[in-house]
Amino acid sequence: MAGGCSIRAIWILNRLDAVVFSRRFPVVEKRWRGTCKSENETSTEGDLNYRVFTSLPSDSELAAAFVDRKRREGSLRGFGVRVSQSAEGSDSWLDDPITRHIIGIYINKEEDGDSNVLWPLILHTKGHYVILVFPLVEPRHLKAYVTLCNRSDCGNAVGVEDSISSILLDLPSITGYGTPLDLSFPNIISIKVNGFSQSDLPPADLKQPAWKPYLYRGRQRMLFSVHETVHAAMYDRDEIPDSISISGQINCRADLEGLPDVSFPLKDHIEVLSFHPCAQVPEKGIDKQAVMFSPPLGNFVLMRYEAVCGLGPPIKGFYQLSMVSEDKGDFLFKLRLMDGYKSPLTMEFCTVTMPFPMRRVVSFDGTPSVGIVSTTDHSVEWKIVMGGRGLTKSIEATFPGKVQFAPWKPKKLPPSSSAFGSIADEDSDIETDGNNNSMVNIDEFLMEKMSKDLQPADLEEPFCWHAYNYAKVSFKIVGASLSGISIDPKSVSIYPAVKAPVEFSTQVTSGDYILWNTLGRCPSAAATKV
Repeated sequence: MAGGCSIRAIWILNRLDAVVFSRRFPVVEKRWRGTCKSENETSTEGDLNYRVFTSLPSDSELAAAFVDRKRREGSLRGFGVRVSQSAEGSDSWLDDPITRHIIGIYINKEEDGDSNVLWPLILHTKGHYVILVFPLVEPRHLKAYVTLCNRSDCGNAVGVEDSISSILLDLPSITGYGTPLDLSFPNIISIKVNGFSQSDLPPADLKQPAWKPYLYRGRQRMLFSVHETVHAAMYDRDEIPDSISISGQINCRADLEGLPDVSFPLKDHIEVLSFHPCAQVPEKGIDKQAVMFSPPLGNFVLMRYEAVCGLGPPIKGFYQLSMVSEDKGDFLFKLRLMDGYKSPLTMEFCTVTMPFPMRRVVSFDGTPSVGIVSTTDHSVEWKIVMGGRGLTKSIEATFPGKVQFAPWKPKKLPPSSSAFGSIADEDSDIETDGNNNSMVNIDEFLMEKMSKDLQPADLEEPFCWHAYNYAKVSFKIVGASLSGISIDPKSVSIYPAVKAPVEFSTQVTSGDYILWNTLGRCPSAAATKV
């Protein structure tokens, strides 16, 4: 039995500690019982002998034991290292971090002591579910574990004989266990309702892949959807080039019976970052690539990619904010939306937001050429395109206005470093005339003056640091992708051939789409010198 990677049972529990799915493997269990019988007949060691829990618990017994284990350990996964709350015989008593995922539980412990221990259980959490996998090990490994549970030193030193680490390294069923690939709730429900039967077995000449543990039965169809996210930094400056990039993914759902292969052509103008394990990666350097894959059950991401925006930025223009005093600012937007874009591309909504996380907006004055404006305590929001009024052609939108902030409350600093000292002190770079009543650049002076007292922004607004000002654009475009990637339903091939309708859709949304204040400071990456 040494060297094997077999599983005796698997359980899935929900947040209420109820078993929602379980499966036992009779052939593996038969091997376990035979090995236990042989070891018991030949062993003469100590009181523990090889008395082990030779049968699997019921779902209710397993759930009750798992709840008891959580109570003993103090948390779902336990502490992993020994603390004052650790009880003798618990996983944390072994004082080894690896026991955060390799646990043991006791089935009706009060009835028969250590012979009722179930070990090793691999614990994996995913969302609101807990997966417990019970691999096949040898009885001698279980005996070594029980011995450690009753030792005061618990054999926790690295390299010590009979330490928990040395035991686990001798078990390929533990060290060779990976991450479950299919934990979607609909698939688990389908498996629970329908169970496994002979009709779920693939043909003898086909090997069932790990990513499709359960075969689909029902109405057949295929759904492809492209979701792209546009990231941009717009400066409107000669010395700093604008940047725009697209990250996207192809989502797929293949409700197909059996284990078919699906393929479709893909133009070679994108940089593929990753494929799902079910896909065969195409070769590089050819104009057209054929993507072939054996789809798993349910929704999955077939591939992720990066691309350039061949149509140009969907929103371009400039944003200017000038502080005329410490508490008042004049701003101007001049934007062009969907410039060069044509049907079927449709912009469903577009919103521009000016965030002021460290200033409180008291009042606002201004009327945009299109759309409506609203304010919050720390932002001004301009809705250019609203739901129900999709934009299919290019338009120009302007928005001049004024914003009034609450009086500035600077951070109190020592007198020697006060930011609000004399306008023209000895160390000031502000040039003044003999009467000390005029300045060369009031904007620069006010920005410098206020930035000395600005507090670091919180992590939700990392760009609003010191005197940086920007506007953030949010939008959604449907009808086609901006990278040009597309899937023709008629070009999708399924083998063996079946009559399954193929649907395709696209969606483009904004990521960090930033309009930096043309009149203020802005961060930018230095260009590489070739």
